[in-house]
Amino acid sequence: MKTLLVPTHRAGWPFIAIFAVVATIMNILSGGLGLVGVVLTLWCIYFFRDPDRVTPDRDGLVISPADGVVQLIDQAAPPEELEMGDAKRWRVCVFMNVFNVHVNRVPISGTLAKLSYRPGKFLNASLDKASEFNERQSLALTLPDGRDIAFVQIAGLVARRILCDVREGQSVETGERFGMIRFGSRVDVYLPDGVEPMVSVGQTSIGGETVIADSSL
Repeated sequence: MKTLLVPTHRAGWPFIAIFAVVATIMNILSGGLGLVGVVLTLWCIYFFRDPDRVTPDRDGLVISPADGVVQLIDQAAPPEELEMGDAKRWRVCVFMNVFNVHVNRVPISGTLAKLSYRPGKFLNASLDKASEFNERQSLALTLPDGRDIAFVQIAGLVARRILCDVREGQSVETGERFGMIRFGSRVDVYLPDGVEPMVSVGQTSIGGETVIADSSL
């Protein structure tokens, strides 16, 4: 019950309203269909939940930007549209299924240096090639010490809408909400040069809470 009784992200209200109307119509047609409609409406409310999180406040910590499972850890260059160079750095990919919280959070404090949206395909977000071919919203952030980090919202097989609520030049804090992706997706984090991950493939992460790296080491 505690999991259900949490705030709802504003982006979810239009969908919840649509689900509720459809459920009402289904109930008029058949009591059994109405029950199905109610269940789907409750699921929609659950999907758009936006719980508060307790973010570690030590400087230098890189926090997971999303709930989900660490799907991949490798070395890769940030998306070319961010113009961060082609040198490879550690990348941590967090995959969100349709039951995870989909509100995304800033992994570390800094200033947003560049934002870039790129349309693309809707391949299964758990595939490595999704980072290259899928629709994405890329963000480059400059840390107070001048280093940089990138994080990328990637649409998935079901996802059809990436929401990003921040702008270039904006100062952001670790754990701050910056957007969401609707219905199954992934977020990749390209760590600062020389910083290594502190998580493992298969580990469950909590957006805004789980430490994935320490940039001060």
